[in-house]
Amino acid sequence: MKAVLILAVKSAWARRLTLGITLVAIALASALLFAVERVRHDARQSFTQAVSGVDLVVGARSGSVQLMLYAVFRAGSATHNIRWESFEAIATHPAVDWAVPLVLGDSHRGFAVLGTTPDYFRHFRYSDQRALGFAAGHSFADVFETVLGSAVAAELRLRVGDRITLSHGMAETGPGHDDKPFTVVGVLAPTGTPVDRSVHVNLESISAIHLDWVGGAPLPGLAIPAEFVKKFDLQPKEITAFLVGLKNRADVFRLQRHINGYRGEPLMAVMPGVALDELWQTLGMIERTLLAMSALVVVIGLAGLLATMLASLNERRRELAILRALGASPRELFLLLTAEGLLVTTLGVALGLGLLAVGTFFFAPLLQAHFGIILQWRLLAPNEWLLLAAILATGLIASLIPGWRAWRMSLADGLTPRN
Repeated sequence: MKAVLILAVKSAWARRLTLGITLVAIALASALLFAVERVRHDARQSFTQAVSGVDLVVGARSGSVQLMLYAVFRAGSATHNIRWESFEAIATHPAVDWAVPLVLGDSHRGFAVLGTTPDYFRHFRYSDQRALGFAAGHSFADVFETVLGSAVAAELRLRVGDRITLSHGMAETGPGHDDKPFTVVGVLAPTGTPVDRSVHVNLESISAIHLDWVGGAPLPGLAIPAEFVKKFDLQPKEITAFLVGLKNRADVFRLQRHINGYRGEPLMAVMPGVALDELWQTLGMIERTLLAMSALVVVIGLAGLLATMLASLNERRRELAILRALGASPRELFLLLTAEGLLVTTLGVALGLGLLAVGTFFFAPLLQAHFGIILQWRLLAPNEWLLLAAILATGLIASLIPGWRAWRMSLADGLTPRN
């Protein structure tokens, strides 16, 4: 068997140009398949870990997926707001350790503006209980101060000390609050979550910029200067949603039932993990389609290997006849062609994994910065080992066909190959 393997290596090397092209095709296909699987897995991890350490997300009664979309991912909008009195009533519940209000609805050049309190930066967690950190500056303390997510600061080239103005609604061309500019006092470190693409302002700021607005439009003939807004009561009357952390996580179901049955107004409390799993299941068809397409590319690459080896068999009939004359049995010729095909498949997969490692090293920061996907450099996961075994098994099956053809031809030709 050792002699057969050595001969297979030398035979493949003698036709290195033809098989090299096939090897590169298999490598690229394998790299694509493993990349899709790794991005799919890590995207799901990043997706489900967009919020961590929060026991309940509370909003107006609608759907759990819709609530998570606007409260966590800043996508869509709430059907109704929550009265401030309802927030206070639940925030003072004996089981609640902390509660952080959220107000959405404004934007800055397409980035969502989040009105909240400084407690947000202390209690919000992402990934594996990681706390938010500041790349520069500090949390807001005054009405017209803002803290930017890392992606906002990078894309708009903003830094501490710059001034920005907000727009009403999410449209970049919507009416603006140009008379009340904000000063950037902090920039958050990258998190790979929607926090990176958010503009954070004080909860009272949202009330301040809307003092002279009614029904989503500025009051004609009325303009309250920024220096006078503190003379007014800036406590919000309504909020969009709020995050809740409990003293004891065992109380989560009891508090959830209490909130869902709250008599003051129709509210809904959802557990982030459960809601995010439900949301990801709606995207399951897309990820399975991508994986199937990548697997098809690998099959096409292995089909190319099969076609190359079958096409070269007629040219190799004299070579096989000489091997028979030297004492090689049909079984050994079968093993020779099979080992040659499996060798090319194995080298192609190994090269593909190398390309995956290099691509992960260079492109992981870009994926995190632009898509919020934390792509981790690691050895093969259990599901990736299964993919590896499947590729090698498919390559082995594809290699058996030329081996079988060589076995049949060696029996039919004997020592005199037919042209």
